[in-house]
Amino acid sequence: MLAAEQLAAGDWAVLGGYFALLIGSGIWFSRRKVKDTKDYFLANHSMPVWAVALSILATAQSAATFVGVPNSSFTGDLTYLSSNIGGIIAALILATVFIPAYYRLNVTTPYELLETRFGKGARLGASWAYLVGRVFASGARVFVGSLPGCQLVFGDISAPHMMITIWAFIAFGILYTFVGGVSSAIWTDVVQVTVYIGAAIATIVILWHRIPIGAGELVHALSHPPDNAPSKLTLLRLGLDFSKPGLGFDPTQEFTLLTVITGFVLLTLASHGMDQDLVQRMLTCKNGAKGARSVISGVLVGIPAVSIFLVLGLLLYVFYRRPDIMGVAAPMYQPLKDTEFQTFAFREMRGGLAGLFLAGLFAAGPAGINSGLNSMASTFVSDIYKRRAKDRDEKHLLRVGRIAVVASGLALGVFACVCIALYDPNKSSLLSFVLGVMSFAYAGLLAMFAIGLFTRRGTTASALAGLAAGFVTVSVLQPLVWSWLANQTEWTKHHLASIKIAFPWQLVIGATVATLVCASARGSATQLGGQDAPQRN
Repeated sequence: MLAAEQLAAGDWAVLGGYFALLIGSGIWFSRRKVKDTKDYFLANHSMPVWAVALSILATAQSAATFVGVPNSSFTGDLTYLSSNIGGIIAALILATVFIPAYYRLNVTTPYELLETRFGKGARLGASWAYLVGRVFASGARVFVGSLPGCQLVFGDISAPHMMITIWAFIAFGILYTFVGGVSSAIWTDVVQVTVYIGAAIATIVILWHRIPIGAGELVHALSHPPDNAPSKLTLLRLGLDFSKPGLGFDPTQEFTLLTVITGFVLLTLASHGMDQDLVQRMLTCKNGAKGARSVISGVLVGIPAVSIFLVLGLLLYVFYRRPDIMGVAAPMYQPLKDTEFQTFAFREMRGGLAGLFLAGLFAAGPAGINSGLNSMASTFVSDIYKRRAKDRDEKHLLRVGRIAVVASGLALGVFACVCIALYDPNKSSLLSFVLGVMSFAYAGLLAMFAIGLFTRRGTTASALAGLAAGFVTVSVLQPLVWSWLANQTEWTKHHLASIKIAFPWQLVIGATVATLVCASARGSATQLGGQDAPQRN
């Protein structure tokens, strides 16, 4: 059993040093007084591209990467890395179409673009959809990050102890986000991404020295697992088998070439181009060209970062699952499911390195909370509150923004607690769980932006209907709902009960339905994807 008393003095010293660094950097980056909402939410367009790119990396990955990605290669292979192909394709589209459009319109949130295209109702609906979706996505990340923290402090992951850990994360995130605004959050992300990647690299070094074979033998062992199991080094899976009926298409597979060029392109388009959590960071650059460079850089720098965590998972697999390789050095215990990384850190790492793991965990966890809280507050103030408080001054709006930070934190905490009941480790991996919850809001948002930017169709009513249709479609495709529907009649039991749909296909289907609904009405507005889009001063 893991508990806090297992930590040595060196571990506490490292953890204390991390918090001192975090507090010191927070005070330093927040020393400039925030004057208005433009400063609080957009940093007056003053952030450098490299810092924004690292902040994008930290925001997009967070605790889901720190805990979930090693688990992906530990239980499977390297195919998650292929999802970056979809990310690169999406980043190029964002850099050439979306980001330039946002800067031309001088928006604070991407949903202001939808008002120009479809009207105020569409902007309001998209903003609320984002807020709900961000509660789901960031709340799930808080849940994932709380798992190892709870195990450390309490020695288990029981529901009451998980709730205490979750609210501790939330309190820390609220406190850190409240004062400095987005510029402080971005600079803090730079510090934190360095810490959590450093913790992963340190763990890899230790594992490398603990495994008693050379690099060549290790590669052979991973490519030829026992009992004719598939290679652990598989990078790309087509997703089709032409020797089987129906071309061997399997909708349960999450990381294949088919899902990469469909679901993962859409996922990155939505997360990096329509989700205020990440778009807000790109809008802090000086101009559209620098904003475009930041999104491409953020996606590219994610490739080596993800690779580090995948390699970590492979080495953990050898350490815990290959006693034929480890020999007398094989551990006498086996970690619980989804706890391999933290179990190794707490049981095997000495001299302050377990404390470094915890520093990495805290760096990955609050990074996602900070960005989520600030982006949710900016969306609420810019897209919702200002409509009802048109005559309020900047001082009042800044105060409302900070209140919105606290309210958003409370919402994230509640959903993170709900995730304790929703997550079933026997039916989904941590990574799939976190990525899957994003689809609820993303399906409809993808439809609204696609129709708004690339066509002249759609009205306020059809845009809102598409938003709702996407949410409902993804909800129907969830295992619990799908299973209930499939068991209603004998026909559905026979034809539907055995069908399982992976989260990338849920997003594809949901976005397709939403797009058809959104485009069903004939519009009269000019599309916004071209260079003749209207300017906003």
